[in-house]
Amino acid sequence: MPADKDKKQVPLRLSKSLYDELARWAEDDFRSLNGQIEYLLTEAVRKRKKAAAADSGESGSDPPADPETDRQE
Repeated sequence: MPADKDKKQVPLRLSKSLYDELARWAEDDFRSLNGQIEYLLTEAVRKRKKAAAADSGESGSDPPADPETDRQE
């Protein structure tokens, strides 16, 4: 089953300056703009979970890697 079936589409409005900055960053990282946004959001969620775990006294280990979101496009 293709991984795209598990993904949701989300309309997103960005300022031109933010769009341009993200596009440059994506190019630097050899990703599509969509891939870069997904990567950044995934990292933000991972860091938030890690911080929440540290605050609650749980182990600070990273969650298992998700090959779908960890791949570069």
